[in-house]
Amino acid sequence: MNQRSDGGPVGQCGLPERSVPQTNMRENTVLGGRVRIWQPLDGYRVAIDPVLLAAAVDPAEGAHVLDAGAGTGAALLCLGTRRPDLRITGLELDAWHAGLCQMSIEANGLEARCQVFCADLGHPPPEIPKAGYDAVMTNPPFADGGTPPEEARRARAHMEGADMPLTVWVARCLELLRPKGRLTVIHRADRLDALLRALSGQAGEVTLFPLWPRDGVAAERVIVAARKGVRGGTRLLPGLTLHGKGNDFASAAESVLRDAGALDLEPRGRR
Repeated sequence: MNQRSDGGPVGQCGLPERSVPQTNMRENTVLGGRVRIWQPLDGYRVAIDPVLLAAAVDPAEGAHVLDAGAGTGAALLCLGTRRPDLRITGLELDAWHAGLCQMSIEANGLEARCQVFCADLGHPPPEIPKAGYDAVMTNPPFADGGTPPEEARRARAHMEGADMPLTVWVARCLELLRPKGRLTVIHRADRLDALLRALSGQAGEVTLFPLWPRDGVAAERVIVAARKGVRGGTRLLPGLTLHGKGNDFASAAESVLRDAGALDLEPRGRR
């Protein structure tokens, strides 16, 4: 059984006994019903960001991927469902969220290839080795100021901590990535300057993939991919427009969010 950083099994990581009515959690689905995911009724809830993040990760066959800050496991589950050849490890600080992630791994029958550890990214357990992963994906806490959400877990998921600002978060992710491995991040578009500074001197061949809410509207999110310890210029791709004229997703976005399609961020042959 997967282990918590304090030695306890992650299957019991913050979860009530299975005999207790589970009234504070609910099972939902993503990827058009392909993925089952347990979430809290209140607090942190999955949006489309982790689904898009997982769609942007497409490493070589048989790669081992780390989801840093896995939350309740949406990115891990989506990637594991789309790419049945991959091994995926999640790392999540919040015990309750890690426990829900483990429940979802089991609900989707991914136990043979996916696991989650309840631990701090700044102090990972021995089972999370430095330079041990072919790819790392992450959806870091994106708020660096302002009033935090009232619900404590939601605040922890969304707010950068003083001990783990974006620069440190990125540095810790790169430490866990093998040389020339690929880091993929989804973040606020208005924090792109800070994200690029965090990568400077540590990773190259940077790819920028903006996510446009609709045509003619400024991007609110951006996916950034870079390779550890390599040099190379920055590529700005056309990105993805999420919505058409109405509130429905555009067809290209629908193919990713509903039909489990991938986002092409990297030319073939450079993995």
